Amino acid sequence: MSSTAREKIRTVIIDDHAELAREVAERVAALIRSRRPDERPVVLGLATGSTPIGVYRELIRMHREEGLSFQHVVTFNLDEYWPMPPDAVNSYHRFMWENLFDHIDIDRSRVHIPRGDLPRAEVEAHTAAYEQAIRDAGGIDLQLLGIGKTGHIGFNEPGSGMQSRTRLIALDNITRRDAAADFFGEEFVPREAITMGIATILDAREIAILATGEHKARVIRLAVEGAVSMEIAATFLQKHENTTCYVDAAAAADLTRVATPWLLDEVEWTEALMLKAVYWLSLTTNTAILKLTQHDYAEHHLSSLVARHGSPGAVNGEVFNILSGKIKGRSKLPQRERIVVFSPHPDDDVISMGGTLHKLAQNGNALTVAYMTSGNIAVFDHEARRYVDVLERLAASDWLPTRPIDDFADAVRTALAEKAPGQIDAPVVQDLKRVIREAEAVSGIEAAGLKAASARFLNLPFYQTGKVKKDPIGPKDVAMVRALLEEMQPAYIFVAGDLSDPHGTHRVCKEAIDAACAELWPTADSPGRPEIWLYRGAWQEWPVAEATWLVPLSQEELRLKIQAIFKHQSQKDSAPFPGTDEREFWQRVESRNKETAALLNRLGLAEYFAMEAYVVV
Repeated sequence: MSSTAREKIRTVIIDDHAELAREVAERVAALIRSRRPDERPVVLGLATGSTPIGVYRELIRMHREEGLSFQHVVTFNLDEYWPMPPDAVNSYHRFMWENLFDHIDIDRSRVHIPRGDLPRAEVEAHTAAYEQAIRDAGGIDLQLLGIGKTGHIGFNEPGSGMQSRTRLIALDNITRRDAAADFFGEEFVPREAITMGIATILDAREIAILATGEHKARVIRLAVEGAVSMEIAATFLQKHENTTCYVDAAAAADLTRVATPWLLDEVEWTEALMLKAVYWLSLTTNTAILKLTQHDYAEHHLSSLVARHGSPGAVNGEVFNILSGKIKGRSKLPQRERIVVFSPHPDDDVISMGGTLHKLAQNGNALTVAYMTSGNIAVFDHEARRYVDVLERLAASDWLPTRPIDDFADAVRTALAEKAPGQIDAPVVQDLKRVIREAEAVSGIEAAGLKAASARFLNLPFYQTGKVKKDPIGPKDVAMVRALLEEMQPAYIFVAGDLSDPHGTHRVCKEAIDAACAELWPTADSPGRPEIWLYRGAWQEWPVAEATWLVPLSQEELRLKIQAIFKHQSQKDSAPFPGTDEREFWQRVESRNKETAALLNRLGLAEYFAMEAYVVV
């Protein structure tokens, strides 16, 4: 059986995001270059969202540096929120012009995007005209797609039929919750959208669907390997003869060829694959590792692993010892070393590694926690008003000068009163929200046992747009990270490896760190190169089998970690960008850290109260 036997859509795994974007952009460019000027124009179906931005940036580069022309191209976008003025911050019209069309030589009359500014009574005629325009153009040659957590393509939510065409559709609650970050709150997300239908998408001659991140793994498996279902619109792509799914390793993690390749074909048993297989077998059979039998291995297509080692006991013992060796208590953690902890937002450090941070402080390490962004967009307006009220009350008590405080308070209140939903904060409000997050961050690390002086606020330029949409990483961002590393000369670096945050800041921050490290230490054996530990926790945790180190936490240490998270009051009770998990961050942390420890117990290893997991690169 082929390693891709269960995949009903051709799937290409490319872990480097820049390379993935280049691969898809090259396919688009090849199509454009293959069409002669005397032939009909190339018709592209385009998508919005964070995933295709890399493709658009590469197409812009090709236009500027390689002369790729779009004068002979017609475009049709998948969808648009309704109601939505074309110049609104979250309009897909605005998105496409800012991220692609303004930077290439396309004829404006050949750009088509569904209109979100029409009265309801005119929408049906508009969607029919949109379908006719696609037919008049000769049909779509290549359609780019993303995929939502509900499996939607375009805005074809669960329940969309295979014969559906461009229409107005009600948005699923999960889709609206996912979009809440872009709108500064779920209540501001439109409840409807205009979208191409499934039939319209399937009419395209070629389809490329893009997905990245751990949070897309489940839905990619369902779309690629599952049964065709109206509940997962992307499964209809299985019926298209020329569809390719482009995914990174994280999004591909649940595919059978990645998760359990031994079920499909003969495999080469590396230590990592052996560990994954025995871990999976133990959980599947609900049997402790040291109790797994020949029958267990045989029934689950793992006889070759036993044959390689001679007996089930030999395999069990080796895996048990490897997993036991991952456990790293305080005495085995770094002591009296220089350590830099990079935190994308001002709370990721205590959320993801608060217990380990406390242990590192106890071990006498020289710790620097570098907060890479201000996190100011994640502060509710009512929090800003509360701090203004505190300042006014201090001024009224003669502890602060009245006139400057009054002027400041008036400026903040006026800016908040005049701000429309989803609109960018005025600079004075942005600065106040930044200060709120900084004060909380200092309080958080002090609760974890660090000194206030350990905090460094980088405020990287890429983040300072005032919008959820950020700029790409630039030389200034990398230079600031590099300068800190040169100053501190750390032996260890801790970096957020959780790439599923709703607005992509974790991923972008990691890019800046990777670039700075590549400049300072070009090779793995470069002198002075620090050891890099990747942490997760805000959105999900490292699987036990993948983790390099598992750091146990006592009941008291987990409680201290939660107290450190509580210091981030602006994020408590109801965080602005919670993702699809409705629990507070401290509740997620408590659950995940306890679950990691419980997994070890299920495997038959030592029993601990809670655990944090890390991957060393």
